[in-house]
Amino acid sequence: MRISVLLPITLPLIIGLTLVGGLASAQSLEQLQQLQQARQQAGNSSPAPNITPIELQGQRTLPASNPGQAQVGQYVSQPRYGQTLPGEATFETVFPLQEPMTNPPFAANVFIGGFESERTSGLNDNYLVAPGDKISIWMWGAVSYSDVVTVDNQGNIFIPNIGPISIANTPAGTVNRTVTSRIKQIYTQDVNVYVNLLTSTPVSVYISGPVLRPGQYAGLASDSALYFLKRAGGVDFRRGSFRNIDILRAGEVIASVDLYQFVKSGTVPNVSFKDGDVILVHPIGHTLVVQNGARNAFTFEFKHEELNGEVLTEFARPTDFINHVSITGVRNNEQFARYLTLDAFRSFNLEAGDLVEYVDDHEPQVYRINIAGSNAGASQIMVNRGTRLLEVLNYVEADPKLSDIDNIFLLRESVAAKQREIIEQSLQRLERSVFTAPISSTGEGSIRVQEAQLVSDFIQRARQIEPLGKVVVSERGEIANILLEAGDTIYIPETTDLIHVGGEVMMPQSVVYNPDARAKDYVAWAGGFTQRADDERIMILRKNGNVEFDTIDDGFWAGGKGRLGIQAGDQIVVLPAIDAKSLQAIKDITQIIYQIAVAANVILD
Repeated sequence: MRISVLLPITLPLIIGLTLVGGLASAQSLEQLQQLQQARQQAGNSSPAPNITPIELQGQRTLPASNPGQAQVGQYVSQPRYGQTLPGEATFETVFPLQEPMTNPPFAANVFIGGFESERTSGLNDNYLVAPGDKISIWMWGAVSYSDVVTVDNQGNIFIPNIGPISIANTPAGTVNRTVTSRIKQIYTQDVNVYVNLLTSTPVSVYISGPVLRPGQYAGLASDSALYFLKRAGGVDFRRGSFRNIDILRAGEVIASVDLYQFVKSGTVPNVSFKDGDVILVHPIGHTLVVQNGARNAFTFEFKHEELNGEVLTEFARPTDFINHVSITGVRNNEQFARYLTLDAFRSFNLEAGDLVEYVDDHEPQVYRINIAGSNAGASQIMVNRGTRLLEVLNYVEADPKLSDIDNIFLLRESVAAKQREIIEQSLQRLERSVFTAPISSTGEGSIRVQEAQLVSDFIQRARQIEPLGKVVVSERGEIANILLEAGDTIYIPETTDLIHVGGEVMMPQSVVYNPDARAKDYVAWAGGFTQRADDERIMILRKNGNVEFDTIDDGFWAGGKGRLGIQAGDQIVVLPAIDAKSLQAIKDITQIIYQIAVAANVILD
């Protein structure tokens, strides 16, 4: 640096001395020219002598961990929008991962979501003017004046020829009246005044206690306590109180927040915040858990005097038809349980930690019975508990020419559930037998893998079948007078002259009933058996819902005539045959196929 500064001064001085002293020669002149060229080249590759470190362009930064993220050492004047700096602690690194709560706290949805609380400019009639606020003033008429003034640290604004006007802590709705009255004291006539509060000054509020991100947050004085709590991440569900939140100013409580009252009735304290205010969330109090039977199945926090059934029921709001309540907990270090009517529960004293379940324990006294099939009347009938089938049939409207009353059957939900359970048990046994079978060689293992895949596909399809829950109640024109259950469906078949042939036949179709024909004749009319058919056992689904099987031997029915007759409306189903050599679990699969065929009238292959 010292050379670059002295060089421009030294060369002209040498040239001047040489010319004055008369010592210049051709050789010395040539040397001077070369020296001048060297100086110019040095000037092109060196910084100018008058550049200071302050004027150097560029800045040194460290690479950020994410593109677009703020770099270490770089000032950013924009919000970070949730981005964290390299090495900065996050919520995930400070708190361990917690399992989701089955019954979250009541009013917890106030803080759910990834959005910050929305707010307006912060100006309203109740906002109190604070130092730093800007106010626009217009005067016209005998005096013209317009300006935007700022409230100083003493809470005053200054207007020429008027002087200082104190407006600190003045409600925004009265600023115009306050300033105008002071101006009118000086300019009493022919002066019009308009005053408007333009901006509000942010305040700094501290959030403390069991919240997710305690600390210092900026907001407007008119912002609510909910806004600041939301910015702090909300109340910690497991540690913080939703009902005991204080707003402190200079160590004194100026207001309290009960989020239950906000959710229930919209009540929230109207506080104008100031710098240094503290929102303190206290630890959680006594809690009760409502598990089931209520519209608000949450964890509730109550004061000790509120631990009773009346208060809990008011907040929990049981569903319709609730008449009993189950209470479990601990009393005197021993397990405690009670089962009370809802009326008795209202006066029952609860303890912290109790588990409450509202129960609909009404025994239905009226059933709904469905009528399906060939029915000419109503599709539903309401009956009293204990009603039997024949009593209902007296009220069913049916045309004897179109409805086959002698072959009715029931569809019952409880029977369908039992059939589903039996099929599921069979499928589970099949899975265990296939996936736990021992393997003696590599070749056998490869075969077992393919077999397991086929069986797995079969099981998956079998689990999608929904049983019908048929109950056979008619036989040879006689109808069993059985007791009806809630949700039963009385199915009345239509009178038909067709026989339906399906399953493993060449051309599944419906054939006109022939009283002289046997099952083998109907199969022949459907094109005969396929190569995959089990021609030794044929399933016959009777019109009344009953299922029967007939056998065939060498293409002829046993005894030469067949032992089962076919009636109009019956279904003949040819089941698929499974090669016993191809699958080890052939016995289980065959059993399941028959179970599904009987329960749901569906043939799986």
